[in-house]
Amino acid sequence: MAVLIGMALLSAARADKLIVYSSADADALDSFAKAFAKAHPQVAVEWVRASTGVLQKRMLEEREALKADVIFAHTAANMIELDKLGLLQALQPTGLERVGGRYLDTQDPPRWIGLYTWSTAMCWNTAGTTQSKLERPKTWQDLLKPALKGRVVMPDPVYSGTGAMMVTGWVRTLGEAKAWAFMDQLHQQVSQYTRSGSKPCEMAAAGQTQLGLSFPGRGARIKEAGGAIDVLIPEDGTAWDLQAIAVNRKTRKQAEAMKLVEWALSTPAMEAFARYGEVTSVKVRVQKLPHLPPNIPERMIAQDFDWLSSQRARILGEWQKRYAGKTEPAP
Repeated sequence: MAVLIGMALLSAARADKLIVYSSADADALDSFAKAFAKAHPQVAVEWVRASTGVLQKRMLEEREALKADVIFAHTAANMIELDKLGLLQALQPTGLERVGGRYLDTQDPPRWIGLYTWSTAMCWNTAGTTQSKLERPKTWQDLLKPALKGRVVMPDPVYSGTGAMMVTGWVRTLGEAKAWAFMDQLHQQVSQYTRSGSKPCEMAAAGQTQLGLSFPGRGARIKEAGGAIDVLIPEDGTAWDLQAIAVNRKTRKQAEAMKLVEWALSTPAMEAFARYGEVTSVKVRVQKLPHLPPNIPERMIAQDFDWLSSQRARILGEWQKRYAGKTEPAP
């Protein structure tokens, strides 16, 4: 039942288990796995987690013989890329009619189904603010102020889906030229690019940086645990993506795979997702994480997943050419 961290551990997976790949945050995935096991104890699952970029790279390498039966809580833009390679099957599960149209693949039947959104945020260290008298940023442009030089940590978008959301979001809202000009200046402010979308927020809470660019759910959980941070949503818009579910077209565990898909569309599952994501694809009433900013939905930028899927690799390739020298070493 435990979530496996890292793709190398997949070799230990038993052949009789449903293999599920996911790029969900580790503690979120552990919670989802426990909820599914409670609902369907008869389905043995090997949950395999990796960061978004690492997981997508592995699936592209496995395209001729994809090991996963189900791809769960992985970004919609990446699902579109997998579908273009013919890896995903059409889905018509019970409960599909409950999902809002903006959260579905545009094909009929869909090849992927959105489950919940997650977006971008800033984690601002509050312990040292009084001493340094720094002004907390209200917009992305505020990150360029001289006082924040060397005080910003950001996820590397090649490895982190959160980082990729930020970079593609800036390109989408500012346009290519202005976005690269902004990132050229931001690069001078950044002390390090991390391989995890969570780590910048964790570093801010630990006092290792003043500002960590991350995602709201991680920040809210860190603050709830006593971390000395505030979670800020930029006034000039937050990029967002869908965590979606899809099934390998060649799976030999069709019945078990569909149990996971149909469970993911159920009210109990959506209630579980709502505790980690900002918006679920099926509306449910559940207590949100304390400290989660209330203004996220209205600050979410206009999103086009087809554009994101077609442009992401090019944009991230250019980012890597320009800025990869500050990425933290591989563990």
